[in-house]
Amino acid sequence: MKHLDYINISPISNSSLVPFLECKDHSVSQEKFNLLEDRNTHLLVTSPRPKQGDLMRYYESKSYISHTDTKASFFDKIYQKVRKFTTKNKVKKISKTKNNIRTVLDIGCGTGDFLLACSQKKWKTFGVEPHKKARELAKLKSNSESIYESIENLEESNNAQKFDVITLWHVLEHVPDLDKYTASLKFFLQPDGILIIAVPNYMSFDARYYKSFWAAYDVPRHLWHFSPKAIKILFAKVDIKVINIWPMIFDSFYISLLSEKNKNASVNIFRAGLIGLWSNCAALFSGNYSSLTYILRNKDI
Repeated sequence: MKHLDYINISPISNSSLVPFLECKDHSVSQEKFNLLEDRNTHLLVTSPRPKQGDLMRYYESKSYISHTDTKASFFDKIYQKVRKFTTKNKVKKISKTKNNIRTVLDIGCGTGDFLLACSQKKWKTFGVEPHKKARELAKLKSNSESIYESIENLEESNNAQKFDVITLWHVLEHVPDLDKYTASLKFFLQPDGILIIAVPNYMSFDARYYKSFWAAYDVPRHLWHFSPKAIKILFAKVDIKVINIWPMIFDSFYISLLSEKNKNASVNIFRAGLIGLWSNCAALFSGNYSSLTYILRNKDI
């Protein structure tokens, strides 16, 4: 398998990878990519991986909605309405999970909606967002203390700040170097702080149903594809443990809508709704919702 030569990753060994699925970039390039599975950890890897300097061109799409506040299309309007509801729900759940919150760092803060909701709770908010236009929107909207281009910029800012809450809402799957990144998260987290990681779950029913058309594979922007087992193993390496998992109920419906578009070039709203509902019903027994939010903290707490 010559595509293994492109990977050069640290969390897993290339020798443990086997072919899983071939997918296409439906959003930008129409290029094909392979998903390779590490059967020991149930982690999938996108291959070949674009070089770091080339990766950003795959994000230059009007359909990449987390970088905009657009409501131009049917999908945009649904996304914005659901985002407004889920943002409030996220803040409410965090408030119940962690007492005495003073500082929040949102990595991949997009256009700043979550930071704005956190600032309304009188929490000091900080963000990281590599996309320039989204970062500028977040600065205008969020009342954040500081928003950085990268976690490396945050490290270089001489900011000794450690955070009570660090969130990554659908961000970890975009990170090139997982081992380095998890170590950085550990560094910035207060000893009694909580880390919140939301990622798609390729073991969900809707992923199995749509296969290569499943929108949450989103290659090559998603470099990794996680299962619950993969998340637990990854963070155990830096002595951080999963203490709770929240289902992301709406994701199965939205992802199914996008997957229908990938598969049929049109949207069958009824079928997408049915698949999304069936995925959530199946997950009541398996726990494998379309996306999962993991609540983590240091093992010694």
